[in-house]
Amino acid sequence: MAEQLRQLALLLDRLAERTGRLLSWLTLAMVLVTFAVVVLRYGFDIGSIALQESVTYLHALLFMLCAAYTLKHDAHVRVDIFYQRATPLARAWIDLLGTLLLLFPVCIFIIYSSLDYVSASWRIHEGSREAGGLDGVFLLKTAIPVMATLMLLQGVSLALHNLLQITGHALPAEPDSGMDREI
Repeated sequence: MAEQLRQLALLLDRLAERTGRLLSWLTLAMVLVTFAVVVLRYGFDIGSIALQESVTYLHALLFMLCAAYTLKHDAHVRVDIFYQRATPLARAWIDLLGTLLLLFPVCIFIIYSSLDYVSASWRIHEGSREAGGLDGVFLLKTAIPVMATLMLLQGVSLALHNLLQITGHALPAEPDSGMDREI
């Protein structure tokens, strides 16, 4: 049973890792589009609402769809009062309880409460309120339940990792990829 849980945890970790690494390219796109907006505006006195909105879209997608990757690498904001000094077993319990009592309910609430909001946007193919803006607001809003689903899946992986740690079947530590160093 522990082996199946390990395999599931690793599969979910790979999903978060690949999603995060793929979507991290949105950062470069966001920088290039921002550069283009600035050059066009101040160099050629040309403004583009669509380009400006695309920076917002890219930022929103990067933030929302890479949240599970951030959780996987334990790079999220943590209010650390006792956790830093806790034993690995105590940390596993804290993480497991936090996942079950906080992360899962919040993700389920976000999915549940966003479905009507997103489906209403899809029904009318909601676009920008600005003239010349992007017509894909409904696509952007779709990222809300997708983000919560990705977080929920990574939460399952986190819960499995912690459950395996608590039961003495912990997965071996991953080699340092250099991606999760403390700042």
